[in-house]
Amino acid sequence: MLTLAAAGPILLCVILMTVFSWPAKRAMPLSWLFAAILAGTVWKMGIRKISSETVLGFLSALEILLIIFGAILLMNVLRMSGAMASINRVFSHITTDARLQCVLVGFVFAGFIEGTAGFGTPAALAAPILISLGFPPLAAATVCLIYNSWPVEPGPVGVPLLTASATVRDAVIARGGDPDRFTRALTRWVVIPHCIGGILIIFIGVMVLCKVFGKRHSFRDAFEVLPFCLFTGCVVGAIYLVMGFFAGPDLTSMIAFIGALPILIFAVRKGWFVPKHVWTFDGYEAWGKEFWGAPGNSAAGSGQGAGKEPGNETGKNAGAERNAGKDTGLSPVKAWMPYVVIGILLVLTRVDAFGIKAVLNADPLILHVHNILGTEGVNWDFKFLYNPGIFPFLPVALATVFFHGMRGADAGEALKKTLKQISGAAIALLFGVAMVNLYRYTGTGVNDSMLYTLSGAMAALFSGAYFIAAPLIGVLGAFMSGSNTVSNTLFSSIQFETASILGMSQVLIVALQAMGGAIGNMICVHNIVAVCATTGTNGNEGRLIRTNIIPCLIYALTVAALVGIFLVMGVNPMPELLK
Repeated sequence: MLTLAAAGPILLCVILMTVFSWPAKRAMPLSWLFAAILAGTVWKMGIRKISSETVLGFLSALEILLIIFGAILLMNVLRMSGAMASINRVFSHITTDARLQCVLVGFVFAGFIEGTAGFGTPAALAAPILISLGFPPLAAATVCLIYNSWPVEPGPVGVPLLTASATVRDAVIARGGDPDRFTRALTRWVVIPHCIGGILIIFIGVMVLCKVFGKRHSFRDAFEVLPFCLFTGCVVGAIYLVMGFFAGPDLTSMIAFIGALPILIFAVRKGWFVPKHVWTFDGYEAWGKEFWGAPGNSAAGSGQGAGKEPGNETGKNAGAERNAGKDTGLSPVKAWMPYVVIGILLVLTRVDAFGIKAVLNADPLILHVHNILGTEGVNWDFKFLYNPGIFPFLPVALATVFFHGMRGADAGEALKKTLKQISGAAIALLFGVAMVNLYRYTGTGVNDSMLYTLSGAMAALFSGAYFIAAPLIGVLGAFMSGSNTVSNTLFSSIQFETASILGMSQVLIVALQAMGGAIGNMICVHNIVAVCATTGTNGNEGRLIRTNIIPCLIYALTVAALVGIFLVMGVNPMPELLK
């Protein structure tokens, strides 16, 4: 009975978001309220303790929200200044083979966008570019969702992974571990299996493109581009692994994908690993309406994408401009410069050798809030200049306004769009983190908290096969919340405690949670609704889920199998946490 009570708030959240289609910003506050009632009545947690842990959760969520705000503000500034339209023009002159365009734009470029901004922006920007290159809108939406998985971990400035680490920080300390060492270990054991599964998903994306949306519906068309997919995976993977091992989560996704992009463009122009046969979507308008969306909901019919007819060239360009932003004739060098500056500043402030990291992580550059609401031991320490949303994203976004010669009205519009975009995420994260705090600190000790009760039940249910369930729980979290960050917020602590009960490596199990949350992005309702809106394929949400569920499960079971092998071999990066 106690287990059912502990599961109640999470089950309520799942039901509201999946059965009743409530957005996270509505479901999370109600789930928090349910958790607070249970904490006070069943677990006898005092009102002051409930209030102080809730406020601490709000303050912790504020750190994440500042990162989201800075990243999305820069993205919207670039859209309004003409930078994204300039980047769009670059891609239109590289290759005419739709399979290569799919990999370069839908995977590599969108992966870079995920590494810098994330939170729904990759598919919303990459899919319209693919449409402008001649893709059927539904095909563009499908592959962009499939590919929005590998780069999601460590993700935008490392936020999803850092959130997972921050959520279990107190548990790590309680077991005598070093939380910074846990973060480093978690990063490394995410990038290894995630990279291997990611290389596989590059080719799977092309297979789906050719089988579902190709004129011949043939997998054979995909095998022609297998060498380029493997080459892409090796180039991205090599940078990804190096960054994950030596630079930490902040830079990994961003540098891996932007570093690989010029190499891959160079390879395509030189004809390396490029198939002799050029495969395109020319004439897809006559193949049948299933290639561009449901009747009346295509990019043409909705008025949101391609134009009056699916193949109308002017309409496609208009759709791309609407989503990629204004085309002001900005040069590619000026368009890319803000990202170059961001990369340099992040390297300088995240790599220990430069000495800046130590300064930003020490007093007086830390805001201390101790004994919140008079509750002993409930403290918040905010390293405000180490928060990438405050520095470097915010100053670079402001500098870009002047560097790109933007009008005040356009800059104001970028700010307005940013505030609107993060409003829903703000409510979801505030109450999501607050609810997790209540789960962790109910009861008189760790071993009788709501979190421990639920973790014990999960350990008993799955036992030695838990490594298979762990990434699927992450997938579920992303599916219902629309965010790897929220998934990690909800489930990382449960995964950590379950691993502790089962005697499994907490690092590897939390890594599976993080990877599952990333993989779940390709089927999460939030992302699917967003990409359907930007590509004008409204009404096809169910079809996208049915198409992408198979790649999602293949990816999740691949990383589960890889981590399962490591567990059988006795790999445990932090064995002291099991003592």
